[in-house]
Amino acid sequence: MEYLLFVFYLVLFAWLVTRVKFFTRSGLSNSQLVILFLLKVMAGIFYGWMGIYYGNLAQMVDTWGYHHLGITEYELLRTHPQYYLTNLFRDPYPDGVGNFFGSSDSYWNDLKGNIFVKLLSIFDILSFGHYYVNIIFFSFISLFGPIAVYRVMKDLFPGKRQALMLSAFIIPSFIYWTSGLHKEGLIFLAISLIIYHLYFGWKEKRYSVKRWLSILSGLAILLVLRNFLLVLVVPAVLAWLLASRWPKYGLFIFASVYFFFGIVFFNARYINPRFDFPQAVVNKQLAFLQLQGGGSTIPIKKLEPTASSFFKNTPQAITLSILRPYPTDVRDLLTLAASLEINLLLLLFILFIFFRKKNGAVSKNAIWLCLFLSFSILLAIGFSVNNLGAIVRYRSIIIPLLVIPMLAQTDWEKIFTIFSGKNKTNPPTLLT
Repeated sequence: MEYLLFVFYLVLFAWLVTRVKFFTRSGLSNSQLVILFLLKVMAGIFYGWMGIYYGNLAQMVDTWGYHHLGITEYELLRTHPQYYLTNLFRDPYPDGVGNFFGSSDSYWNDLKGNIFVKLLSIFDILSFGHYYVNIIFFSFISLFGPIAVYRVMKDLFPGKRQALMLSAFIIPSFIYWTSGLHKEGLIFLAISLIIYHLYFGWKEKRYSVKRWLSILSGLAILLVLRNFLLVLVVPAVLAWLLASRWPKYGLFIFASVYFFFGIVFFNARYINPRFDFPQAVVNKQLAFLQLQGGGSTIPIKKLEPTASSFFKNTPQAITLSILRPYPTDVRDLLTLAASLEINLLLLLFILFIFFRKKNGAVSKNAIWLCLFLSFSILLAIGFSVNNLGAIVRYRSIIIPLLVIPMLAQTDWEKIFTIFSGKNKTNPPTLLT
């Protein structure tokens, strides 16, 4: 039964990706859309298999836990539909709603898992509780994210089709983590919705009600699935809107907005103790430090809820989220793959620095949006997470936002000419 369902839905959704206008308007051919969809399905299947055999090593054991909880919710729908429709809004803690950034006894901390389980229970209505059939549904929904980013970047970097396809869809860690039955695919979808509608609203010189609703939908998804990202995205949205009003001062505006929110981050607690953001980060780090098991946990310096402590720990945070895992961290196939990828991306960054094209993107402010948002997320990961598997998973959602501008603005023809030795008489100089 499961195999028949899998084949039926696979054919159905492979056909649907060639009919949805949001996909077809990307400029990708029907065959390319089907291939990209099938790649996500295969990545999701591999993710599920790895979740069974190597779950603890890669922080993926949750995927099958969510699946079984989804079946329980599905059974609850059949037996007690009224409770199924209301249990999402019940707070089992005395002050769980007020504990917005809490890592325990928090309604919001539980909500991210509860929402995802509820989504899987809806999938189970059509799949009859089969994990690998649910992957097809999830792959279709999560495909909207990379397609949205691809459409933005295609408009931003005209004529860079191949580089955009590689970096928007084929980066191994990105397609792997955002295709499996976990929250990353939906989180990237939320970020993509925000970037897509901000950018094309700017291009059209107006933000329609539909665009604002889409932006708010993206923010709402972040609120329920990973609420700390909402705090990081809001400055990016505000900076973009201001930079759209005064485009010549884009970099200054982004830097100023983030500086202002940095001050708010450390001082909001003096206005209201509930807004103790530094302590929330410290608590998040402490929750990770207290986790038992897993072969990729590494020792780190503990944070304190002070500006000086955050400043002192910034190099550690950058190292953790951008450079790890090192080759010396490799203990298994998973960390080997992650280490090879991060070092390849660092090589691409070096090539970008030395062979950068002078003619940049259509909108520099769109690049600032991607860079400031991505770097703030990387810092948040580095400050709070000490497990390499979790770090690789969390940062996967912003890798395309960093890699696409690098690949699109690197002079690959010059690189190939230099290293192939075809222009030895008059070798081109490196761009700075």
